[in-house]
Amino acid sequence: MIQDNKLCESLLLYAVTDRHWLKKSNGIQTLEEQVEEAIEGGATFIQLREKNADEKEFLDLAFKVQAVCKKHNIPFVINDNVELAKKINADGVHVGQSDMNAKDVRSIIGSDKILGVSAQTVEQALLAEKQGADYLGVGAVFSTNSKDDADYVPYETLKNICSAVKIPVVAIGGITLENLTELKDSGIVGISVISAIFGAENIKEATEKLYEKTCALFK
Repeated sequence: MIQDNKLCESLLLYAVTDRHWLKKSNGIQTLEEQVEEAIEGGATFIQLREKNADEKEFLDLAFKVQAVCKKHNIPFVINDNVELAKKINADGVHVGQSDMNAKDVRSIIGSDKILGVSAQTVEQALLAEKQGADYLGVGAVFSTNSKDDADYVPYETLKNICSAVKIPVVAIGGITLENLTELKDSGIVGISVISAIFGAENIKEATEKLYEKTCALFK
């Protein structure tokens, strides 16, 4: 686990991958190239989330994206696949409510790795914290097409979760440059986005704008 203040800083602009947005039209043809564009634009944390990749493909992607993150000294976590995260010595793992519980994940990855957990209620948030989570991803705070199973989390619930736990919270789900201001004063330390970065025509430029606004609101 990294120190609290360093973790909070790294969670400011949290980018989650999705190869659905790979486009040849903008000159970016690989996932690792997209990730590098995002990091150069200001992304402070990367999660590899590829639900449709088989194990071999996921492993290949993980090594490539991990190399980019190491080059830029950016934390890199794997979504859900705890064993793969351990195998490649990723910085950590992020799990949802339908995945392995946080206590079991912590026992596998050890105390020195980052553990993120998705939460939609105060009860889920408190349990995740108790079981060893380092940070929480709370949402969906807006409607989103990136995650089919995402339940809506109202602003007040987000705020209550932030007040209830001592670990940092990032908001997720449907966040854009336009609606970002609505999350002000909720208690979050940053935002987690997919399409707002990887769905943009110019990833680096979109990330720069998000980073500037996120800094102004939450740093």
